[in-house]
Formats: sequence, structure tokens, C-alpha cells
Amino acid sequence: MLDSVKRISVYQPEQRGLNFPELPEFKTPAEERLHLQKRLVAACRAFAQQGFDYGFAGHLTIRDPEHPHLYWTNPMAVHFDQVRLSNLILVDHEGRVVQGDYAVNRAGFVLHAAVHEAHPDIVAMCHAHTEYGTAFSALGKPLAPISQDAAAFFEDHVVIGDEAGQVAVEVKAGHRVANAFAGVKAAIHQNHGLLTASRHSIESAAFWFIALERCCKQQLLVMATGETPRLVPPEKARYSREHVGSDYIGWLHFQPIYDQLVATQPDMFT
Repeated sequence: MLDSVKRISVYQPEQRGLNFPELPEFKTPAEERLHLQKRLVAACRAFAQQGFDYGFAGHLTIRDPEHPHLYWTNPMAVHFDQVRLSNLILVDHEGRVVQGDYAVNRAGFVLHAAVHEAHPDIVAMCHAHTEYGTAFSALGKPLAPISQDAAAFFEDHVVIGDEAGQVAVEVKAGHRVANAFAGVKAAIHQNHGLLTASRHSIESAAFWFIALERCCKQQLLVMATGETPRLVPPEKARYSREHVGSDYIGWLHFQPIYDQLVATQPDMFT
């Protein structure tokens, strides 16, 4: 007989005593901050593994647990593969670096600061100039529920047409993008690329970015066949999104990625 275990997902085991990732608990803000910083570094390294680098473009952020008006982010003009604990920077909503030795990415500040400021519940955000997400964004259309994976984004992402194709370096551009993130975890910014946000963790934001890029690739491949795909019906897409599209599931998906990075890239936390 299985022991009764309080669960927030059907993927959590009902049986006690099995190895399974557990959500962390913290005794102090400093302990939580270090945890978040390590996961931010790992998310950057995961983006490097995925080939999401494009010069200095791309920025990932996590809100500070003690000072919510500040956020940690990767340093400007440092490759995702070279981001480490010691070169993260702490930035305020005005784009001023309050801790760290590197500059902040201007476009990253404009977009992420606006989202963090407009949505206090959003704790993390990711953006990179990826191959398939950028290509798909040129279509100006939402992702179709062509698979179980794509259904995770069903009615949980938006297409943003404002500032389409124009580099977001003006504060007003960030505010227009921020308005679109009410109640969704992802956005396709027309002629620009993908953005994800999480109300849970940097792990969740990072994994759903990886997943959205993958889904864009898959949809482009299906479109290239010239055939009309059979879509997951709305009620089944919603059911799948409920069970495999949550912030918790995004966090859970990232745990083996984190473990693999810790085992193979010991310089991350120097």
C-alpha cells in the first residue's frame, strides 16, 4: 500500500522513501540568495549547451529574495559558457549595477526590468536570440498544439507585435512588452524571438525557454512538409498543460540538467 503524501503534481511519487527532487527550504535570505545565484549560473550554462549564444545577446534574471526591487543577471558580453558565480551582477529597475564588476545588457535591462517591475509575482525571466524561435517569431503567430510538448504552452503564451523587429533599448518598449506578460509564462516577440517568465524559479523559466525553442523547431519542421497537422483538441491540450505545463513541472524538468552541469562543470561556482 502506498503511503499518503501531499502532492502538487501527479509526477510526485505517492510512495515515501524514494529518491525524488524536493523543493528547497531556506533558513536565511543569504542561503536562498546563494541557491538562486547557483541556479542562475546553471541556467546560463544550460543555454550554452543548447547553443543559444549569439554574441553578447541573451539575458537571464532572478529577483533577489531580500530586495525584490533588485535582480541578479548574467554580465554583459560574457559568453553563457563563461558565466560563473563570481561575475554575476545585481541590477535595479533603473538599470544601475549595484553589485558586480560588469556592465548590464541595455536591451536586457529594458525588457526584464520592465517585466519585473510591472509584475511583482514574476521572479525570473529568460531571453536569447535562438535559431528556431527567431525564425518562428517572423510568422507573427502563436504556437499550435501539434504535440503534447506544445500543449504545455496552449493558452499560456502570447504573440507580441509591439516594437516588432526594433531593438528594445528604449524604456517605453520594455513597458509595452511587460504588459503582455499578465498571466502567461511565455511570449513570442514578433521578428525578435522568445521570452519566458516564471512566478516560481529561474529553473522553470529556463526550462520553458528551452522547451519553447524546441517546440518552435518542431512546428517549423511540420510546416515544411506542406501537410496540415492534426492538432491536439483544446480540451486535451488544456489537460496536458495542467499536468505538464506548470511552473513546478518546469522546475522539475531542470533538476537533471542542473545535476549534470554540477557533475561536469565544476568551475560554475567559482
